[in-house]
Amino acid sequence: MIPRLIASRIAQRLEAGGKAILIFGARQVGKTTLVQTLLQNTSYRVLTMTADEGAVTEVLSSRDLNRLRGLVSGYDVLFVDEAQRVPEIGVNLKLLVDNVPGLRIIATGSSSLHLASRAQEPLTGRAWTYRLHPIALCELAQLRTPYELSRSLPQRLVFGSYPEIFALESDADKREYLGNLVTSYLYKDVVEIGNLRYSRRLRDLLRLLAFQIGQEVSLSELGAQLQMSKETVASYIDLLEQSFVVFRLTGFSRNLRKEVSKRDKIFFWDTGVRNTLIGNLKPLDMRNDAGSLWENFMIAERRKWIEYHSLLANVYFWRTYTGAEIDLVEDRDGQLAAYEYKWSAKSPRAPLSFLDAYPEAIYEVITPENYLAHVVGPAPQ
Repeated sequence: MIPRLIASRIAQRLEAGGKAILIFGARQVGKTTLVQTLLQNTSYRVLTMTADEGAVTEVLSSRDLNRLRGLVSGYDVLFVDEAQRVPEIGVNLKLLVDNVPGLRIIATGSSSLHLASRAQEPLTGRAWTYRLHPIALCELAQLRTPYELSRSLPQRLVFGSYPEIFALESDADKREYLGNLVTSYLYKDVVEIGNLRYSRRLRDLLRLLAFQIGQEVSLSELGAQLQMSKETVASYIDLLEQSFVVFRLTGFSRNLRKEVSKRDKIFFWDTGVRNTLIGNLKPLDMRNDAGSLWENFMIAERRKWIEYHSLLANVYFWRTYTGAEIDLVEDRDGQLAAYEYKWSAKSPRAPLSFLDAYPEAIYEVITPENYLAHVVGPAPQ
């Protein structure tokens, strides 16, 4: 069992009570396991309900306070799994928070968009919200030495970091798991949420995005390839982002005319998912995309590190029309930090145009030789 960094924070919120706890995250990242582990270590009387049960959906969407009170009577904790599938879940949880003092509520959802529209808005000021991602290196570091982490980097870049991957011994089993994940789970919420009629186009879009990690994305070009409008492409990408399949970086600019800021870059939260989408799970030494995988992997890990340490930071990429570029620009507490990710040992100098424009910025090249402090080290005080 790999300890999750947000577990202690959720345990504190659970003990304090007073507000609902919402945990978002893609399917299979360990939300249910996290909650069950936390609840096993308490003496609370727990009512666990899964949205797949018809009776659960009926009561939890009823807006009937008497029925809701009857449901939770005698329990200390209500745990609703896959809560995004319950109509009006937010309003009903609000009724319980407001009218059943002492009841602790935890709800998980595999799509922030769906659960947010039905839960987060009615629960404004009444809920703590957390996100859970595939296993982060800063979580894995609690169990493994720096040497073990570095030795397993090629595995992480190829097969990703979904919890189940760590329990599988053979590469064949990992390929089978990822294939099932992508085929059976990855699109499910997106198709349901967006009420999409053409899931094939969604798969095609994901494949195109998977081939373009580290590159700026043109919605018009994607639309032309998929025979879709750029507005439809944008809405699909938004659904994929809200379902924790991908995330985007926008271009950093302080309104300098030479800086590119109109297009986004799209990255995957898990490189194993990305590689499965393009049908390439070959070892790293047999690939020609190791540099792009390293960039995607490190940016995702840095974002997890920032989020799990509750830091307030905005992240971007940076590029000029003349071609100078930096993989990640981080704006935290008014301090700019620029990072270039290189799988090879070479360490390029910072673009002079960036240093001239932002002389106060920190610049660092992150390689497999020095990455640990970047994504595993403690948060700054």
